[in-house]
Amino acid sequence: MDLTGSVALITGGTRGIGLAIAHTLHAHGARLLLTGRSEPSGRAALGQLDGGPDIAFHRSDATVRAEAEDAVDETVRRYGRLDVLVNNVGGASGFATVADTTDDLWRATLALNLDSALLTTRRALAHLLPQRSGRIVNIASVEGRDPDPGLSAYAAAKHALIGFTRVLAKEVGPHGVTANCVCPGPVETDWFTEQGPRAAAVLGTDYPGLVRHFTGRTATGRLTRPDEVAAAVLLLASGPGAGITGACLPVDGGMTG
Repeated sequence: MDLTGSVALITGGTRGIGLAIAHTLHAHGARLLLTGRSEPSGRAALGQLDGGPDIAFHRSDATVRAEAEDAVDETVRRYGRLDVLVNNVGGASGFATVADTTDDLWRATLALNLDSALLTTRRALAHLLPQRSGRIVNIASVEGRDPDPGLSAYAAAKHALIGFTRVLAKEVGPHGVTANCVCPGPVETDWFTEQGPRAAAVLGTDYPGLVRHFTGRTATGRLTRPDEVAAAVLLLASGPGAGITGACLPVDGGMTG
């Protein structure tokens, strides 16, 4: 799964799952542009990756059309091409039952998880379709396959992202471009530990109870690791993954089978 010569854009690539994906793709030869909304986080990520001119950070909010499009254009300006797009931006911007879900929570969650993928993908296709090659990998979630209470907006967004990916795969497949989802189970990143207590409260438990809830649904008895998600992305981004498109690859320790 050699990516030497390839260029990848990873949205939300400065921490957590995105940073793990960056580590893995770069270790297999890809040049990278990482995006995020925080300049300090971007600088910290570059320091951890230590990739010299082969890894760059571009501050971008993927929910804003002009900034999402500029991130794609900056990738091509810097490296001369784009081969792999990883739409990793996402997350739950709040937790509530359906009865308590506000309009703002609903819209913000869909913008973060779904609109961002559309905005970046649409611009990327302007480069991928003419070259008749490319890989698009969207980071969905186990919640897009088997959702939990209190996550209606997030689950709806991830279900929609899976549907978006399947349609995209059928549209771009004849042009040499693949489109797939990776659906991680709960991953104990810094974001998870920060937001977990809020999600736990909606479920009527505490953070350790939330972890037990998730691990109890797995076959492995543990949470998913970021590097395991990154390994799936590597496969889908590589030459050996060319025959996989329109798929939703679960990396969830057996939560959804």
